[in-house]
Amino acid sequence: MVDAPRARRHFRRPSVIPGFGITFGYTLTCLSLIVLLPLAALVAKASGIGLSGIVAVASDPRVASALRVSFGVSLVAALTASVFGFVVAWVLTRYKFPGRKIVDAVVDLPFALPTAVAGIALASLYAPTGLVGAQLARLGIQAAYTPLGIYIAMVFIGLPFAVRTVQPLIAEIDREVEEASATLGATRAMTLVRVVLPPLVPAVLTGFALAFARGVGEYGSIIFIAGNLPYVSEIAPLLIVIKLSEFDYAGAAAIATIMLAISFLTLLAINLIQAWSRRRFGYV
Repeated sequence: MVDAPRARRHFRRPSVIPGFGITFGYTLTCLSLIVLLPLAALVAKASGIGLSGIVAVASDPRVASALRVSFGVSLVAALTASVFGFVVAWVLTRYKFPGRKIVDAVVDLPFALPTAVAGIALASLYAPTGLVGAQLARLGIQAAYTPLGIYIAMVFIGLPFAVRTVQPLIAEIDREVEEASATLGATRAMTLVRVVLPPLVPAVLTGFALAFARGVGEYGSIIFIAGNLPYVSEIAPLLIVIKLSEFDYAGAAAIATIMLAISFLTLLAINLIQAWSRRRFGYV
């Protein structure tokens, strides 16, 4: 049996900064007031219609379709953002070229740009009469006002997360490790898979989780390019807004609770995979 002093030592690790009790209490208080209490109020509001009511809302064809669009497109967009984000981070870290600082700053634009502005810009660009949309229309592809437009918007807002989570770790990888791998006879593909990628897997998963979470909850940059057609390109956050405009607060809370549950389970699975990858590759 572990004695109390030893348990406290494990709970409170030594630090050069004093005030553990105050800072720990402040952390729990802020976390409760800003995150836990609002979420608890949301669940309490949804519970007013009972579990059967929540199930009825989730089984509604329009709600189910909107949830599939939101989570399905977010998943694909996050995967795309992770792949292209890794490539962009690698180029910005490993290569020197004119205008690199400008390109590096442009990556952060989706962070600072108002979502409505981003949505209007994307809709104007990818509309059938837009600069890119007109070219796609010649190929028989319609981007705006379809799930493809939602996908484009989600990749746009998720790319910075994928880049910024991987970029610092790429900068820390010593090039001598890659050179040593080459001298041992490894090909470039083997070096990439066995030497470069393992320490970056947790960061890539973190960027994926952030991009996925941002895409699921995004509203402003999507509604302008989505078309918002029921059963086609309608997202779940838009349904919440519609329910609120109809003063159906319980229905809106039910949809939000369903999204909260799905998001929590998805992010929990991603975090478990991330923890496994850290143990598997020896990076903790």
